[in-house]
Amino acid sequence: MTIRHPFPGTGIDATRLGRRALLKTFGASALVALSLPVTIRQSLAQPIFVTYPFQLGVAAGDPAPDGFVIWTRLAPLPLEPGYGMPMQPVEIEWQVAEDSGFRTVTQKGTVIARPELGHACHVEVAGLQPGRTYFYRFTAGRERSIVGRARTLPAPGAAVERVRFAVAGCQSYEQGYYTAYRDLSLQDELDFVFHYGDYIYEYDPRPFTFDRHLNRQVPIVRDVPGTELMTVEDYRRRYAVYKMDPDLQLAHASAAFIPTWDDHEIDNNWAASVAEDDVPPEVFDLRRVAAAQAYYENMPLRRTSWPLGPAIRLHRRFDYGGLLGFSALDTRQYRSDQPCGDGVKPICPEVDDPKATILGPEQEKWLFDGLARSKTLWNAIGQQVVVMAKDFGRPNEEARNLDAWDGYRVPRQRLMDHLHDRKVRNAVILTGDMHQNVAGDLHRRPDDPSSPIVATEFVATSISSGFDGGEARSTYPAVLSRNPHVKFMNDQRGYVLHTVRPDRWEAAFRVVDKVRTPDGTVSTRATLAVEAGDPGVKTA
Repeated sequence: MTIRHPFPGTGIDATRLGRRALLKTFGASALVALSLPVTIRQSLAQPIFVTYPFQLGVAAGDPAPDGFVIWTRLAPLPLEPGYGMPMQPVEIEWQVAEDSGFRTVTQKGTVIARPELGHACHVEVAGLQPGRTYFYRFTAGRERSIVGRARTLPAPGAAVERVRFAVAGCQSYEQGYYTAYRDLSLQDELDFVFHYGDYIYEYDPRPFTFDRHLNRQVPIVRDVPGTELMTVEDYRRRYAVYKMDPDLQLAHASAAFIPTWDDHEIDNNWAASVAEDDVPPEVFDLRRVAAAQAYYENMPLRRTSWPLGPAIRLHRRFDYGGLLGFSALDTRQYRSDQPCGDGVKPICPEVDDPKATILGPEQEKWLFDGLARSKTLWNAIGQQVVVMAKDFGRPNEEARNLDAWDGYRVPRQRLMDHLHDRKVRNAVILTGDMHQNVAGDLHRRPDDPSSPIVATEFVATSISSGFDGGEARSTYPAVLSRNPHVKFMNDQRGYVLHTVRPDRWEAAFRVVDKVRTPDGTVSTRATLAVEAGDPGVKTA
């Protein structure tokens, strides 16, 4: 099927916006109105935008029983310096309704889009009914956004028959089209979408990138303007490139997102104040400040995630009645540096460093306390890097990904012991990062398949990162033989659609046959399951 972009295109101009550009973008009435105090502006006509201001779409996120966040950002010229907006606050109207035609509006108001936040706005809607679907939209001047949809959480402890959600991430714009997001947007009544990270990629644009499936360099699919990201303006423009994609906009408009980040929102494989290359921590923290601000500006986050310097709180929990407790984690911001020099290689003694951490003391305690108190039938942990032990199957050596939990064996053992000793009910860990679909069992002692299974891990492949991929990489036979706890692997692009019921969890791996062109076909490659009270992956 063909889905047209809902908004007009926009040109790219490298010159800085001045009075002439403002007149072209907003019209004379807007230029006058935006320079006056609010009390005077209220008596004037609404500003008229010559170019559509909602180029980046809308989004909802962080649901609660009585509401959720709704987001948009004014950017008439998203890729130009200043993104087509004056350095003035702009008032936006918002509405939330029970129906897509907005015949029954339940909440409405105004919000100020401020230049300090890139003219983004985050409205924390409250006063809604639990477990309900609502629709929302924004109006600025005479222009109106597309309509978004989101569901509130069920009432605390309520009996819930089903929760249905998607897990997605790793969406390199350069390496493929977002066909998987188009398919995701067509799924009926998703409760939420967990985005595990790598929403953008920070790299300097390059004409070729290495394809791990083909094991060679291949040309990129789509161009990304700019250079490697360093400043707030750099990050804003890169988010704008991604957010102008119509399939991503449709996915955001279809359900509330629960986002968290991985590495590429800042720098590849960063760890707290340690950059990938040889940058002093205090200098790298300046980049982290810029990236954290841009991330907040472009995600539907609550004010509790307001960035304070380089710090931004992204670990939070969402309970879907008595059925599902969902803990979203951040495995980047608080971790110690990767051991053994990072990378995929044989392990060294540093992987057993008792002082190593991947969650940080505060977040780890928060997670453990929440799991210990949980009364839900299922307990999901959404995070970034693979928890299960995984030998990469290289000839004559045992290679591990030291950026994943394999490089942090002491904190991983604490997590496995906690799941076992506190008898955390029906634990499922949801992961990304690998650009592969993987399902496997998590044992109390991760390298000992004879120890009890304490959880199941489902790894979602990338939306587009890694190009087309294919059924399997050449290394898969060796990987599966050396990792008996791994039950399924696949190297295509896509996302995972999860359906949780009181007695059963099903994970449907939705895959795209190609992402190098926008006409890919989406299908279900496999559906795997976990039975309540019986941990371990099974065929559905």
